[in-house]
Amino acid sequence: MQHRVVALVGPPLEMYRVTGASAVFGDHGPDIPRHYDFALCAERPGPVRTTMGVDVIVEHGLEALAGAGTVLIPGWHAGPEVSPAVGAAVRAAHRRGARIVALCSGIHVPASLGLLDGRAAAVHWEMTADLAARYPLIRSDASVLYVDHGDVATAGASATTVDLCLNQVRREHGAALAMRIGRQLAAAPHREGNQRQFPRLPTSGPVPDSLAPLLDWITAHLHQSLTVEDMAARAGLSPRTLTRHFTDRLGVSPGRWLLERRIAATRALLEETELPVGAIAQRVGLSSAVNLRRRFRTALGTTPAAYRRSFR
Repeated sequence: MQHRVVALVGPPLEMYRVTGASAVFGDHGPDIPRHYDFALCAERPGPVRTTMGVDVIVEHGLEALAGAGTVLIPGWHAGPEVSPAVGAAVRAAHRRGARIVALCSGIHVPASLGLLDGRAAAVHWEMTADLAARYPLIRSDASVLYVDHGDVATAGASATTVDLCLNQVRREHGAALAMRIGRQLAAAPHREGNQRQFPRLPTSGPVPDSLAPLLDWITAHLHQSLTVEDMAARAGLSPRTLTRHFTDRLGVSPGRWLLERRIAATRALLEETELPVGAIAQRVGLSSAVNLRRRFRTALGTTPAAYRRSFR
């Protein structure tokens, strides 16, 4: 059976978060296996006004949450006001094992139910002070892309919707499927949740419009023995400046980002091929089977062989 994702919506609905999630969890054609089914529900079914000025017709009521494997809350413009009916339906879904995913202002729903008490949560930077006052038991973090506890996950900004949804695909079905869906959507290279939501404003010096061309180049040359100096030369920057830009924009150093890409490529090759570990190490630039095993265990807490058995 497909995993059912149900988005709980209300007016005014910001469509991007819903369409971003449905793009990840929807149909990707015959060449990509489909593991998810996506639907909308509302406390009051019928027309729901969107921020685009048009209505979306929502056919299902809160009863749809009873069959959901994931309850997606793409926003909650009612603020902290959560009706008893919505609260009961979401709490019941969580109690039976459904995953609760809250985006931007949607955090009010799991927060009001106590599902984030004593836990970290990704929040939009404009909501930090208000959330701290309303829910002092939550450790709000406005710097990260998302925080995923498994049963409850949060993302602060609309643009992180795809990141968080792809992270769920990766958790449940492996890195290879998440990478294939991401490539089809032309999504940015995989970003870990601990990367920054937004860059700090520069204090001096030229700032490139985007690191994306460099990140694409690095991804295409993983098999090479790249250094920070190589990456800096490609970007036309000094190593020190490049390191600062990576830290400000992505929250990690160039070397750390490169290692994360190599681990992600390793996971995909373990899932989709029968290549021996030594051959994979050469393909992803980790030089040897011994080095790959050491790096892999440090990153994921398991061995390449055990990982391959789990996902093949």
